[in-house]
Amino acid sequence: MSLPTSSFERLPRQGLLLLAALALGWGFNWPVMKVVLSEVPPLYFRGSCLLLGGLGILAIARAGGGSIRVPRSRWGRLALVTLTNIVGWNVLAIYGVGLLPSGRAALLGYTMPLWSVLLSVWILGERLTAGRIVALLLGLAGVGVLMGDSLEGMLRAPVGVACMVGAAWSWALGVVLLKRLPVGLSTTALTGWMMVLGGLPMLAVALPLETSRLAWPSFWPAFGVFYNVFVAFMFCYWAWNRIVLMVPVAVSSLSSLVTPLIGVLGGALILGEQPGWREGVAALLILAAVGAVSLKRS
Repeated sequence: MSLPTSSFERLPRQGLLLLAALALGWGFNWPVMKVVLSEVPPLYFRGSCLLLGGLGILAIARAGGGSIRVPRSRWGRLALVTLTNIVGWNVLAIYGVGLLPSGRAALLGYTMPLWSVLLSVWILGERLTAGRIVALLLGLAGVGVLMGDSLEGMLRAPVGVACMVGAAWSWALGVVLLKRLPVGLSTTALTGWMMVLGGLPMLAVALPLETSRLAWPSFWPAFGVFYNVFVAFMFCYWAWNRIVLMVPVAVSSLSSLVTPLIGVLGGALILGEQPGWREGVAALLILAAVGAVSLKRS
């Protein structure tokens, strides 16, 4: 999500440490999610993690003396950015990662900055420069390589691909809407409220759809839930907010590029997935594409 920035052009040492922790925390969460999904229904999993993580972030904001009150006139904006940034992204991504290798799902999900360029031209009236066009072509080439020869990859898991691309588009739309419709909260309070408001409807839908499949998970899936609440949501979102406050959006956007690469590595180490040359080439193309977009925004 797009948040306020400062005037620093490079990350200080503290920011670099947070970046390393953030990349590891979010990157390894892709294979961790597959472990959890082996025993926990997807909507219960994501909804409960969002709700608990959001409540934890709001508690941290309140304990720090900050206000978490949402102005009455801004609830509509908050609901809209939550629907795209949180609900759309998380629901589609959690189903997508269940249908695809975790590394491939991560790479597709982190094409988000590419789609945000197109949406920013349409919604924000930003100019589509030559550099951004090159970035889009690089990114689409990466997705094409990832899919394999012809439609091979698409035919193997078309629903998973559609879910992850839809998730990336939903996140991108949320980023643009957050710029177009500022809510006027601190970054910590905004993140907490978005997670809480996003988790509640997921749990409401999970009650009739998934309760029959709900059972107490074994150790590793339960550990994965714990990991998501305290690492992937509370810590990583807090670290992301800190990084965004330290540097311009372009620099913070570049920082997220390490995450899908860690996701590919995590899938190989944790799940035994075997990424080949396609994943490597796709990762480099997507890295170059989003890097080009970010550099043009500097």
